[in-house]
Order: sequence, then structure tokens, then C-alpha cells
Amino acid sequence: MQNHHRPKYLLVALVVSLTWCGAVRGQAVAKQPNIVMVFIDDLGWGDFSCFGNEQAETPAIDRLAAEGVRLTQFYVNSPICSPSRVALTTGHYPQRWKVGSYLAHRNENARRGIAQWLDPAAPTLPRLLKQSGYRTGHFGKWHMGGQRDVADAPPITDYGFDASLTNFEGTGPKLLPLTETPAGKQGRIWQDAERLPGPATWMQRSRITGGFTEAALGFMREAVAAEKAFYVNLWPDDVHAPYWPPIDQWRDDRVGKFQAVLEALDRQLTPLFDFLRSTPAVRDNTLVLICSDNGPEPGVGSAGPFRGAKTTLYEGGIRSPLIVWGPGLLSPAAAGSRDEASVFAAFDLVPSLLAIAGVAVPARIALDGVDVSPALLGIRPVSHPGSLCWRRPPDRKVWRPLGKTVLPDLAIRRGDWKLLCDYDGGNRQLFDLRNDPGETENLAAADPGRAAALATELVAWHESLPADNGPALGRQSLQAAGPRPRGVQ
Repeated sequence: MQNHHRPKYLLVALVVSLTWCGAVRGQAVAKQPNIVMVFIDDLGWGDFSCFGNEQAETPAIDRLAAEGVRLTQFYVNSPICSPSRVALTTGHYPQRWKVGSYLAHRNENARRGIAQWLDPAAPTLPRLLKQSGYRTGHFGKWHMGGQRDVADAPPITDYGFDASLTNFEGTGPKLLPLTETPAGKQGRIWQDAERLPGPATWMQRSRITGGFTEAALGFMREAVAAEKAFYVNLWPDDVHAPYWPPIDQWRDDRVGKFQAVLEALDRQLTPLFDFLRSTPAVRDNTLVLICSDNGPEPGVGSAGPFRGAKTTLYEGGIRSPLIVWGPGLLSPAAAGSRDEASVFAAFDLVPSLLAIAGVAVPARIALDGVDVSPALLGIRPVSHPGSLCWRRPPDRKVWRPLGKTVLPDLAIRRGDWKLLCDYDGGNRQLFDLRNDPGETENLAAADPGRAAALATELVAWHESLPADNGPALGRQSLQAAGPRPRGVQ
């Protein structure tokens, strides 16, 4: 089915039951809080104007930050799309489910030693919320199965959603992108996406965030009318390349196109924020989280003061801007605050949001993430206890956009210290993030004991998880490329 008209309420949700929750901020609330997760694609830490961008303006998101909390030491669990989304969905390191890089064609996934899709048996935040009475909807990019030629992946609803609307990287109903230039040349992105299961609606790529937003709003209105709590993923394609800004905002250079798309994203999310503010039934009982799935495309977006970009384990690849808004749920003193002390990652959001919703994690499920809800609610800083660890995508020992750079395989953060190294613990790079957040001075030689201890812990973590084909692919890429400098230049 094709529909070239602007979608109205696209593919709505079903009714689920409502339960009562316990205390949030120490005070009983009338019903479970609504939760909206806005997960932006390829946005750098420094791309929102409230995080320092002086080249583009994001006033709608800035206003949420001014009314909520900005958390500056929040991480995602991978520097690339699919595994980052798996961690946010499951509360696990994504490698536990053999999703270590972006999901692609069937043969390419096999070559890299990763799964074809996220196992539906994995624990998921939406399923646990749905079982506790929430209506759950996913609107936007999925990329955890059902893409390119992988047409037999489970539908998104198998993961605990009542309704879904996605792009070409998921099974189920879709919004697919049309393109148009100022000269009037028209086209399509992902011509063969309709072969995947699910009806397709085509619309201009420059407006597609608005299409997902409109669908999410329809779903929320249905839930409000039925007096049901809702959990909604709003995961836009923006600001991922290719960049197709609105015709009236067109710019010819790539960076200019990116900035125009970023500003259009902000405008197209505005109806969501307006609805939440202006609807009495949700304003004081809704939590909104906004962050990015990984660092920016090299040379386009901004990682702020940090080294690296998308696909790297340096701070610029894995540190994400996080904004939390919820006037009736956050500590009153938190409005407009900036939490620079809390250090945690996306997999910590799963137990934290469950705690805020008053939903217990079943005893049979052991999550890697921990509850950091006091930080999300602006009560006090909370950090993930112990260490946070990362493994590079198996196909990214070198990556053409970074030139001749050879990337480390693993990374660990414990306290203010961060170590990057190879799979065997060699080629160590040690940084004091408190005094050197830009990772400019390698202290491994100056502090060999600390470097060795962190390397030992990191390699043990790596070896405890299912293997991918990173070692073999890394050797192949190095042999093909010849001598190269190590680290992001």
C-alpha cells in the first residue's frame, strides 16, 4: 500500500490496562507517570544550542533544558546505531545479544559475527511496562532487525509495543522518504524498502520527523482519552545523513544542510512539547528524556570539547547530551540545572525508568544497568557503580571517514579514569577525564600500574561476552591499509 498524502494519525495503538505505582520523589502520584524517550540519530554532544552549538538554534529543546535537567556525563553503550539502541531497550550490554554493530544485509551481518536481529527473548523496557499496565508505542527508526534483505525479522510489536511506525530498518508499518531539490528534482531513498513486511506511507524526508511526531501524538491522545499511562519511543531518522533540509531552508554545503536539518528537527518536535505542556492530564505526570544514539558524523556534527566521533570509543563517540524534563516529577530545585557529576550509561535508563514507574524488575532478569533515578529526577547526582565498558564495532578497526586512523578495540571508565586498548590489553591509552576531558595526554607510561589494572579488568569483561569477528576483521583491514597512526587525530 502506498499513500503519498501527509499522514494523520498513523497506525494507532490498542487499549491496555492501568495499574497504580508507588512513590516518585517520596510523594505518591495518582497514576503511573507517562514516559517519552526521544532518541536522536547521529547527534553530537555539542549539537544542541543549549550544549554549546553556536551555528544552529534548537529553541524548543533548549526550553526543555531550561525547565529540566541537563546531564553532561551521560554515555551510550556503543558508538554506533543498532547496539546503542539494544542497550537502551534491554538494560544490557548489547554484545550479550550479539549486536555489536549496525545491522545491515544478511551476509554482512554474518561476516561481522553479529545477529540478524535482537532476540525477542531479550528483556525489554516496553514489555515490562506493558505488563504493568502501560500503553506502549514506537515511532521512528528501529534498526534492531528487519532491514535491507532481512525480511523475516520479528515485528516491532513482538518486543512489547502495542503500536509501531518505523522507517526502512524495521518490520511493520513504515514512513519512507521522498526527496526534492530546489530545482524540483524528485526521488526516493531506499527504493526497495517496501519489500519488507508492513504497509508504507511515503512523505518528504525533510518532514518525516513531523510525521513520526504526529503519529506519536495520536497515540498519546488515545491513551489520555482512555485514562491510560503511556510509554512512547520517538526515534527520528534525523539528524542522520543524507541531509535533506526543507526547500525554504536549503543550503548547498554539507555542514549547512546538517545544521538546517537539526533546526527542522527542533521545529518538528515542537508540537510534542506543546501538547505535553498544554494538556492538564499529562503535564505534571510525564517524563521526557532526549539524547542521541552515538556521536556525530565526522566533520559534520559537533562533539563539543571531546575527541572522536561516531564509531570511535573516545568521548566524542560515546558521550551523549541528555535532557530530562518533567515539571511534576522532577525536584522543584532541578529546573534549569546542569548535573556534571552523575556518570552513567543508556542501559541504566531501563531500571531507572522502571523504578520511576513503580515497576519491579522480575527476579529472573539480571540487568547490567542500575537504578540512577535520583539523578534523572534532579534529586541528587548518582553514578553507575564500578566500571563502564565498551567494545568497538567489529568492522571499525579503521573507517574511511577518519582517514588513516587505527582505532582501539576496547574502552573502560572507572571513576575519573578512562583506558582504551586492544583486545589483548596492549596499545594502552590512559586518560584522566577530570583534568583532561578531551583525551589529549596519554598517561599510560606515567601510571603503568593503573593502566595495567584497568586493562586486565577490561579484557576480562570483553572475554566474558559473546565474541564477534572483530579480531579477524581488524587484522584484515590493517593488512589491506598498511601502516597507520593509532588514535583519532
